[in-house]
Amino acid sequence: MDESNVLNIGIIGTDTSHSVAFAELLNDRNHAWHLPGGRIVAAYKGGSPDFELSISRVEGFAARLQNEFGVRILTEPEQVAESCDAILLLAADGRAHRSLFGRIAPFGKPVFIDKPLATNTEDAKAIAALAERYGVPVMTASALRFAEALREKLDDERDGEITGADCCGPIIIEPTQGGYFWYGIHAAEMLFAALGPGCDRVTAFSAGDQEMIVGVWKDGRIGTVRGSSASYHPFSAVIHRERNSAFAELSAGAKPFYASLLERVFGLFQTGVPAVPMTHSVEVIRFLEAANESRASGSAVAL
Repeated sequence: MDESNVLNIGIIGTDTSHSVAFAELLNDRNHAWHLPGGRIVAAYKGGSPDFELSISRVEGFAARLQNEFGVRILTEPEQVAESCDAILLLAADGRAHRSLFGRIAPFGKPVFIDKPLATNTEDAKAIAALAERYGVPVMTASALRFAEALREKLDDERDGEITGADCCGPIIIEPTQGGYFWYGIHAAEMLFAALGPGCDRVTAFSAGDQEMIVGVWKDGRIGTVRGSSASYHPFSAVIHRERNSAFAELSAGAKPFYASLLERVFGLFQTGVPAVPMTHSVEVIRFLEAANESRASGSAVAL
Protein backbone atom coordinates (compact mmCIF):
# COMPACT_ATOMS: atom_id res chain seq x y z
CA MET A 1 0.00 0.00 0.00
CA ASP A 2 1.16 3.54 -0.81
CA GLU A 3 2.09 4.93 2.62
CA SER A 4 1.25 8.45 1.43
CA ASN A 5 -2.42 7.42 1.26
CA VAL A 6 -2.54 5.97 4.78
CA LEU A 7 -4.50 8.04 7.30
CA ASN A 8 -2.63 8.90 10.48
CA ILE A 9 -5.13 8.45 13.30
CA GLY A 10 -4.90 9.70 16.87
CA ILE A 11 -6.53 8.43 20.06
CA ILE A 12 -7.89 10.64 22.84
CA GLY A 13 -8.26 8.49 25.96
CA THR A 14 -6.32 5.29 26.60
CA ASP A 15 -8.49 4.35 29.60
CA THR A 16 -10.47 1.77 27.65
CA SER A 17 -9.72 -1.54 25.96
CA HIS A 18 -11.22 -0.05 22.81
CA SER A 19 -7.96 1.84 22.25
CA VAL A 20 -6.00 -1.40 21.94
CA ALA A 21 -8.78 -3.11 19.97
CA PHE A 22 -8.70 -0.40 17.30
CA ALA A 23 -4.89 -0.42 17.20
CA GLU A 24 -4.91 -4.19 16.62
CA LEU A 25 -7.32 -3.85 13.71
CA LEU A 26 -5.48 -0.94 12.09
CA ASN A 27 -1.78 -1.43 12.89
CA ASP A 28 -1.44 -5.22 12.83
CA ARG A 29 -1.42 -6.32 9.20
CA ASN A 30 -1.58 -9.97 10.29
CA HIS A 31 -4.80 -9.54 12.23
CA ALA A 32 -7.63 -11.64 10.78
CA TRP A 33 -9.83 -8.54 10.49
CA HIS A 34 -7.13 -6.00 9.64
CA LEU A 35 -8.52 -2.84 8.06
CA PRO A 36 -5.98 -1.28 5.68
CA GLY A 37 -5.66 2.41 4.96
CA GLY A 38 -5.11 3.81 8.44
CA ARG A 39 -2.83 3.50 11.44
CA ILE A 40 -2.82 4.71 15.03
CA VAL A 41 0.23 6.97 15.42
CA ALA A 42 -0.40 9.13 18.51
CA ALA A 43 -2.44 9.09 21.69
CA TYR A 44 -3.33 11.19 24.73
CA LYS A 45 -3.85 9.18 27.92
CA GLY A 46 -6.55 11.13 29.75
CA GLY A 47 -8.33 9.25 32.54
CA SER A 48 -10.84 10.23 35.27
CA PRO A 49 -9.57 9.94 38.87
CA ASP A 50 -13.06 9.35 40.33
CA PHE A 51 -13.89 6.56 37.86
CA GLU A 52 -12.08 3.35 38.84
CA LEU A 53 -12.52 1.58 35.50
CA SER A 54 -10.90 4.57 33.85
CA ILE A 55 -8.01 5.57 36.07
CA SER A 56 -6.95 2.01 36.91
CA ARG A 57 -6.49 1.06 33.25
CA VAL A 58 -5.22 4.19 31.52
CA GLU A 59 -1.49 3.53 32.06
CA GLY A 60 -1.64 -0.13 31.07
CA PHE A 61 -3.39 0.48 27.77
CA ALA A 62 -1.11 3.43 27.00
CA ALA A 63 1.91 1.19 27.55
CA ARG A 64 0.51 -1.44 25.21
CA LEU A 65 -0.14 1.14 22.49
CA GLN A 66 3.41 2.43 22.83
CA ASN A 67 5.23 -0.89 23.17
CA GLU A 68 3.22 -3.13 20.84
CA PHE A 69 2.18 -0.67 18.14
CA GLY A 70 4.75 2.15 18.27
CA VAL A 71 2.17 4.80 19.16
CA ARG A 72 3.58 8.11 20.41
CA ILE A 73 2.11 9.16 23.75
CA LEU A 74 1.57 12.93 23.81
CA THR A 75 0.77 15.18 26.75
CA GLU A 76 -2.18 17.19 25.37
CA PRO A 77 -5.24 16.38 23.21
CA GLU A 78 -4.40 19.34 20.99
CA GLN A 79 -1.04 17.76 20.10
CA VAL A 80 -2.80 14.62 18.93
CA ALA A 81 -5.31 16.60 16.85
CA GLU A 82 -2.61 18.70 15.24
CA SER A 83 -0.44 15.72 14.28
CA CYS A 84 -3.15 13.42 12.88
CA ASP A 85 -5.59 13.25 9.98
CA ALA A 86 -8.48 11.86 12.04
CA ILE A 87 -9.27 11.25 15.71
CA LEU A 88 -10.79 8.50 17.83
CA LEU A 89 -12.13 10.12 21.00
CA LEU A 90 -12.33 6.96 23.12
CA ALA A 91 -12.29 8.30 26.69
CA ALA A 92 -14.29 5.83 28.79
CA ASP A 93 -15.90 8.60 30.82
CA GLY A 94 -18.84 10.03 28.90
CA ARG A 95 -18.82 13.06 31.19
CA ALA A 96 -15.46 14.09 29.70
CA HIS A 97 -16.47 14.00 26.04
CA ARG A 98 -17.82 17.55 25.79
CA SER A 99 -14.67 19.09 27.24
CA LEU A 100 -12.28 16.91 25.25
CA PHE A 101 -14.17 17.46 22.01
CA GLY A 102 -14.09 21.20 22.63
CA ARG A 103 -10.30 21.07 22.75
CA ILE A 104 -9.90 19.21 19.44
CA ALA A 105 -12.85 20.52 17.39
CA PRO A 106 -11.05 23.73 16.28
CA PHE A 107 -8.59 21.58 14.29
CA GLY A 108 -11.42 20.52 11.95
CA LYS A 109 -10.37 16.87 11.79
CA PRO A 110 -13.04 14.12 11.52
CA VAL A 111 -13.80 12.62 14.93
CA PHE A 112 -15.38 9.38 16.12
CA ILE A 113 -16.67 9.67 19.71
CA ASP A 114 -17.05 6.35 21.49
CA LYS A 115 -20.28 5.60 23.32
CA PRO A 116 -21.90 7.22 25.12
CA LEU A 117 -21.72 10.52 23.27
CA ALA A 118 -22.49 12.20 26.59
CA THR A 119 -24.25 11.50 29.87
CA ASN A 120 -26.90 14.18 29.42
CA THR A 121 -28.71 15.86 26.55
CA GLU A 122 -27.23 19.29 27.24
CA ASP A 123 -23.70 18.00 26.64
CA ALA A 124 -24.78 16.00 23.59
CA LYS A 125 -26.33 19.09 21.99
CA ALA A 126 -23.25 21.15 22.87
CA ILE A 127 -21.02 18.63 21.08
CA ALA A 128 -23.30 18.77 18.03
CA ALA A 129 -23.16 22.57 18.08
CA LEU A 130 -19.37 22.57 18.30
CA ALA A 131 -19.15 20.15 15.39
CA GLU A 132 -21.36 22.44 13.29
CA ARG A 133 -19.45 25.56 14.32
CA TYR A 134 -16.08 24.15 13.29
CA GLY A 135 -17.30 22.04 10.37
CA VAL A 136 -16.13 18.82 12.01
CA PRO A 137 -17.42 15.53 10.57
CA VAL A 138 -18.37 13.57 13.69
CA MET A 139 -20.03 10.27 14.50
CA THR A 140 -20.77 8.25 17.60
CA ALA A 141 -22.13 4.72 17.95
CA SER A 142 -22.00 1.54 19.96
CA ALA A 143 -20.33 -1.31 18.11
CA LEU A 144 -23.49 -3.37 18.75
CA ARG A 145 -25.40 -1.17 16.30
CA PHE A 146 -23.38 -2.72 13.46
CA ALA A 147 -23.14 -6.32 14.69
CA GLU A 148 -23.38 -8.71 11.74
CA ALA A 149 -26.20 -10.80 13.21
CA LEU A 150 -28.33 -7.71 13.86
CA ARG A 151 -27.67 -6.14 10.47
CA GLU A 152 -28.67 -9.36 8.72
CA LYS A 153 -32.11 -9.26 10.36
CA LEU A 154 -32.55 -5.54 9.73
CA ASP A 155 -31.61 -5.88 6.06
CA ASP A 156 -33.95 -8.83 5.40
CA GLU A 157 -37.21 -7.15 4.38
CA ARG A 158 -39.08 -10.21 3.09
CA ASP A 159 -41.58 -10.08 5.97
CA GLY A 160 -42.49 -6.44 5.51
CA GLU A 161 -41.84 -3.26 7.46
CA ILE A 162 -40.46 -3.30 10.99
CA THR A 163 -43.29 -2.80 13.50
CA GLY A 164 -41.28 -3.03 16.72
CA ALA A 165 -38.20 -4.45 18.41
CA ASP A 166 -37.13 -5.94 21.73
CA CYS A 167 -33.45 -5.61 22.58
CA CYS A 168 -31.68 -7.37 25.43
CA GLY A 169 -28.28 -7.19 27.06
CA PRO A 170 -26.46 -6.37 30.27
CA ILE A 171 -27.46 -3.05 31.85
CA ILE A 172 -24.68 -2.61 34.38
CA ILE A 173 -25.09 0.58 36.42
CA GLU A 174 -21.89 2.60 36.89
CA PRO A 175 -22.44 5.32 39.55
CA THR A 176 -20.29 7.94 37.85
CA GLN A 177 -21.89 7.48 34.42
CA GLY A 178 -25.51 8.39 35.00
CA GLY A 179 -27.74 5.35 35.36
CA TYR A 180 -28.49 3.72 32.02
CA PHE A 181 -25.76 5.51 30.07
CA TRP A 182 -22.93 3.10 30.92
CA TYR A 183 -24.27 -0.18 29.53
CA GLY A 184 -27.83 0.67 28.56
CA ILE A 185 -26.38 2.59 25.62
CA HIS A 186 -25.63 -0.67 23.79
CA ALA A 187 -29.17 -2.05 23.67
CA ALA A 188 -30.55 1.45 23.10
CA GLU A 189 -28.33 1.79 20.03
CA MET A 190 -29.56 -1.59 18.81
CA LEU A 191 -33.16 -0.41 19.28
CA PHE A 192 -32.60 2.82 17.35
CA ALA A 193 -30.80 0.90 14.60
CA ALA A 194 -34.04 -1.07 14.21
CA LEU A 195 -36.67 1.65 14.64
CA GLY A 196 -34.81 4.83 13.73
CA PRO A 197 -35.46 8.19 15.38
CA GLY A 198 -38.88 9.48 16.37
CA CYS A 199 -39.44 8.17 19.90
CA ASP A 200 -42.27 10.06 21.62
CA ARG A 201 -42.20 8.88 25.24
CA VAL A 202 -40.39 6.48 27.53
CA THR A 203 -41.30 4.46 30.60
CA ALA A 204 -38.64 2.63 32.64
CA PHE A 205 -38.75 0.54 35.76
CA SER A 206 -36.70 -2.00 37.70
CA ALA A 207 -37.40 -5.04 39.84
CA GLY A 208 -34.48 -6.47 41.74
CA ASP A 209 -31.64 -6.61 39.23
CA GLN A 210 -33.97 -6.55 36.21
CA GLU A 211 -34.31 -3.36 34.16
CA MET A 212 -36.91 -2.54 31.50
CA ILE A 213 -37.27 0.49 29.21
CA VAL A 214 -40.32 0.85 26.96
CA GLY A 215 -40.33 3.44 24.20
CA VAL A 216 -43.37 4.44 22.16
CA TRP A 217 -42.58 5.94 18.77
CA LYS A 218 -44.63 8.75 17.22
CA ASP A 219 -45.94 6.38 14.55
CA GLY A 220 -47.23 3.93 17.17
CA ARG A 221 -44.41 1.39 17.10
CA ILE A 222 -43.12 0.09 20.43
CA GLY A 223 -39.53 -0.82 21.27
CA THR A 224 -38.08 -2.22 24.46
CA VAL A 225 -34.71 -2.50 26.15
CA ARG A 226 -34.31 -4.99 28.96
CA GLY A 227 -31.52 -6.66 30.86
CA SER A 228 -29.84 -7.33 34.16
CA SER A 229 -27.83 -4.88 36.20
CA ALA A 230 -26.03 -7.78 37.89
CA SER A 231 -24.87 -10.06 35.08
CA TYR A 232 -23.51 -9.97 31.56
CA HIS A 233 -26.16 -11.79 29.54
CA PRO A 234 -25.41 -11.96 25.79
CA PHE A 235 -26.82 -9.24 23.56
CA SER A 236 -29.82 -10.26 21.50
CA ALA A 237 -32.82 -8.77 19.73
CA VAL A 238 -36.20 -9.72 18.34
CA ILE A 239 -37.16 -7.72 15.27
CA HIS A 240 -40.92 -7.63 14.68
CA ARG A 241 -42.19 -7.20 11.12
CA GLU A 242 -45.62 -7.14 9.53
CA ARG A 243 -45.67 -10.89 8.88
CA ASN A 244 -43.11 -12.42 11.22
CA SER A 245 -40.57 -11.86 13.97
CA ALA A 246 -36.87 -12.72 13.78
CA PHE A 247 -34.42 -13.43 16.60
CA ALA A 248 -30.81 -12.23 16.43
CA GLU A 249 -28.13 -13.57 18.78
CA LEU A 250 -25.45 -10.94 18.32
CA SER A 251 -22.53 -13.12 19.36
CA ALA A 252 -23.36 -15.47 16.46
CA GLY A 253 -21.57 -13.30 13.88
CA ALA A 254 -18.03 -14.24 12.86
CA LYS A 255 -16.78 -10.67 12.60
CA PRO A 256 -15.86 -8.89 15.88
CA PHE A 257 -18.20 -6.03 16.77
CA TYR A 258 -15.32 -3.53 16.68
CA ALA A 259 -14.32 -4.56 13.16
CA SER A 260 -17.82 -3.80 11.87
CA LEU A 261 -17.83 -0.49 13.74
CA LEU A 262 -14.38 0.49 12.50
CA GLU A 263 -15.46 0.02 8.88
CA ARG A 264 -18.14 2.70 9.41
CA VAL A 265 -15.73 4.94 11.31
CA PHE A 266 -13.22 4.67 8.49
CA GLY A 267 -15.98 5.64 6.07
CA LEU A 268 -16.48 8.82 8.10
CA PHE A 269 -12.76 9.53 8.00
CA GLN A 270 -12.60 9.08 4.24
CA THR A 271 -15.81 10.79 3.15
CA GLY A 272 -16.80 13.09 6.00
CA VAL A 273 -20.26 11.48 6.04
CA PRO A 274 -21.28 9.72 9.29
CA ALA A 275 -23.09 6.38 9.19
CA VAL A 276 -25.31 7.72 11.98
CA PRO A 277 -26.43 11.38 11.79
CA MET A 278 -25.68 13.43 14.88
CA THR A 279 -29.36 14.32 15.33
CA HIS A 280 -30.11 10.59 15.71
CA SER A 281 -27.31 10.16 18.26
CA VAL A 282 -28.54 13.12 20.32
CA GLU A 283 -31.98 11.49 20.43
CA VAL A 284 -30.48 8.25 21.76
CA ILE A 285 -28.94 10.25 24.61
CA ARG A 286 -32.27 11.93 25.33
CA PHE A 287 -33.97 8.49 25.24
CA LEU A 288 -31.66 7.21 28.00
CA GLU A 289 -31.93 10.45 29.96
CA ALA A 290 -35.73 10.20 29.83
CA ALA A 291 -35.49 6.54 30.88
CA ASN A 292 -33.46 7.58 33.93
CA GLU A 293 -36.07 10.20 34.74
CA SER A 294 -38.91 7.71 34.36
CA ARG A 295 -37.14 5.11 36.49
CA ALA A 296 -36.82 7.68 39.28
CA SER A 297 -40.35 9.11 39.02
CA GLY A 298 -42.36 6.02 38.09
CA SER A 299 -44.09 7.91 35.28
CA ALA A 300 -43.77 8.11 31.50
CA VAL A 301 -41.46 10.88 30.28
CA ALA A 302 -41.77 12.65 26.95
CA LEU A 303 -38.73 13.11 24.76
